[in-house]
Amino acid sequence: MPGIDESLLEAMRLPGARGASVVDWISGLALGAVGDAPGGDVEATAAETAELARLATESGALALTGGDPGGPSGDDTGGSPGGGPGGPSGKEPPVQDLIITNADSYHLLRFVTTTFDSTVFVHLWLDRSEGNLALARIRLAEMADRLVLG
Repeated sequence: MPGIDESLLEAMRLPGARGASVVDWISGLALGAVGDAPGGDVEATAAETAELARLATESGALALTGGDPGGPSGDDTGGSPGGGPGGPSGKEPPVQDLIITNADSYHLLRFVTTTFDSTVFVHLWLDRSEGNLALARIRLAEMADRLVLG
């Protein structure tokens, strides 16, 4: 199972990859980074993307996956397969990933699910003309599932 450095190098092998980082969305700190960063500053990019991640995960509207918890049906599963908003373990983030598109690039933020309270995501910056967003999303999900933190 790959660690942060191996995972980031794997992400950089994707077509059009400009840069990748693993970020803690609570502190806004980059736990690892490779390649370029938008604006040239890895730490500023980590802090800004962490703010987006916090907004998405704390938003009640974006976090709902189906059904109204405690709604008229009495179903409080929140649409997750394990009962409750976090699935069986209760540790899954309410949002899987965020995609931000610019005129010349894509930013893909994939939340990492761990056995403890995970506050980590992988940020991949892709060149829009060379990158394949669908492929990147699939590979980043696979990579995040294998990522070992620690």
